[in-house]
Amino acid sequence: MAYKISDACISCGACADTCPVGAISEGDTQYNIDAEACISCGACAAGCPVEAISEE
Repeated sequence: MAYKISDACISCGACADTCPVGAISEGDTQYNIDAEACISCGACAAGCPVEAISEE
């Protein structure tokens, strides 16, 4: 299952820096994870300082 970023995202970009496949990009109000590209490794969730990322 892919990971998803919630509305708690503060747009710091920490998650994008940890994604090994580049599945995370900056959106208008928060970062987004491309579910098709996500390999469900959990690196983004571990790197999020506000725990805004969880598995769908």
